[in-house]
Amino acid sequence: MSKKRILIVGGVAGGASCAARARRMSEEAEIIIFERGAFVSFANCGLPYYVGNVIAEERKLLVATPELFKTRFNIEVRLESTVLSIDRGQKRIEVLENQTGRRYAEKYDALVLSPGAAPLRPPLPGIDLPGIFSLRTIPDSRQIRQWLEEHCVRHVVVVGGGFIGLEMAENLVKRGISVTMLERLPQVMPPLDPEMAVPVQKHLQAKGVTLSLGNAVKSFSATPEEGISVGTSSGEAFEAEMVVLAIGVKPETQLAVSAGLRLGKCGGIWVDHQMKTSDPSIWAVGDAVEVPDFVTGEPTLVPLAGPANRQGRLAADSIFGREVHFRGVQGTAVVGVFDLTIATTGASEKTLKRLGKEYEKVYLHPGHHAGYYPGARMISLKLIFSPKGGKILGAQAVGEAGVERRMDVIAMAIQKGGTVFDLEEAELCYAPQYGTAKDPVNLAGMVAANLLKGDVPTAHWEGTVGTTALIVDVRDPHEHAAGHPAGAINIPLPELRARLAEIPRDREVWVHCGVGQRSYYATRILKLNGFRVKNLSGGFATFKNHPPSGKHKESC
Repeated sequence: MSKKRILIVGGVAGGASCAARARRMSEEAEIIIFERGAFVSFANCGLPYYVGNVIAEERKLLVATPELFKTRFNIEVRLESTVLSIDRGQKRIEVLENQTGRRYAEKYDALVLSPGAAPLRPPLPGIDLPGIFSLRTIPDSRQIRQWLEEHCVRHVVVVGGGFIGLEMAENLVKRGISVTMLERLPQVMPPLDPEMAVPVQKHLQAKGVTLSLGNAVKSFSATPEEGISVGTSSGEAFEAEMVVLAIGVKPETQLAVSAGLRLGKCGGIWVDHQMKTSDPSIWAVGDAVEVPDFVTGEPTLVPLAGPANRQGRLAADSIFGREVHFRGVQGTAVVGVFDLTIATTGASEKTLKRLGKEYEKVYLHPGHHAGYYPGARMISLKLIFSPKGGKILGAQAVGEAGVERRMDVIAMAIQKGGTVFDLEEAELCYAPQYGTAKDPVNLAGMVAANLLKGDVPTAHWEGTVGTTALIVDVRDPHEHAAGHPAGAINIPLPELRARLAEIPRDREVWVHCGVGQRSYYATRILKLNGFRVKNLSGGFATFKNHPPSGKHKESC
């Protein structure tokens, strides 16, 4: 078995990691990577930062070269080589040498497909005009940099508010370029729930990015000044010298389809838990494959480098007969935008709603380290969990510091089937410059556990629309005067026990404060005094991230 002939179609994360792992499994195997481009393994996550000159040298993006693969791993890499077809019966592929036009065949014992995903370019009028770019490869980044320099670009329209769109906006602004971001959805960062995206949107606008949300692109046209006019569904047109398309990717499945391999429900290549396709001699990894969502069990496409690397490693083990099992993906991801960090893991609330799954949620806004130590920054955190047993389903967080550390802890808890009670009891590092004695992860578990135990009945701000509950603001008078939900009365926490007679007992009471801590104390006071009370999760800080409608609006 160790003398297998392993052919790998595509490099970068999945294919390259599979090849390197396969060599570690066998010194006798013949391993060849076919890459249609000029680079076998590069850091495509770093491309926006190369455009923005944060990464000054292109060679820094090269993870591995053909020479390194040969000298370190005895793996042959054939660049500029497009695999045209697969003959499954004969176990061979047809290859085109891009530069010479020569075609030839290669036999395999095991074939690994790692074709990746291609940027979406919808067939809109004018989409092929000069100056309209996608960013997926090193040549893409070269073209963008060249256009910026040769055309003295002052204004760019970025289409799409996902990971690449946000990173491109930041890097272009850092180059002194004005950016307008168009997003067909009513929010940026689609993986986030809408209220968690609000602080991101405010931050982008504060940094000078013009946002046009809920506004889909309809067409592109040339302007007399050799620019591009971007027409939208709202009827508005936005002019720029360059457009960057960052509207997502689609799995590259043409080779698999032509070979008759099975596709999944989402259009990616179907694979089993060993990354094996419907053909027992062919494996597939990376952005082109469809895998189960770890939390929901639903099939999904997650084009992230981390899962692609793990899949490549598992596929190599499987090829050599090891029993492996890919757990699925939970979409753990992080992005930095103008010193703001946004991270997510597991299922979002909107996903769970769409699937009809039961869930509960809490919001909190702790400091990333001890408040008395200089430099503490607030983390806005949302934890989603099962109302039965408290199993963690997902989490999202936004803040200037400490966000990714907390999300990593929660991501691992999800992997282990952990509950909010596990977060409550987790023993984590503490020193004043790194955290608090009750880490934000612990606090998230405590808040959720209080809800499940019945200690703190909880309401959410979207529920205030049309409610008959009395909303009581327990902040200090000056905080209430600066802004509060319409209709809320103010009874500061220090005065609450003395003013219980002012609160009706025949009506439910919903209390709030700034971030949820004082209202937690107030909820316990009122509950122990016989009131029907709920705590509005996350306090006024969460309220400000909800779009106003009806009673759900702010008064000053």
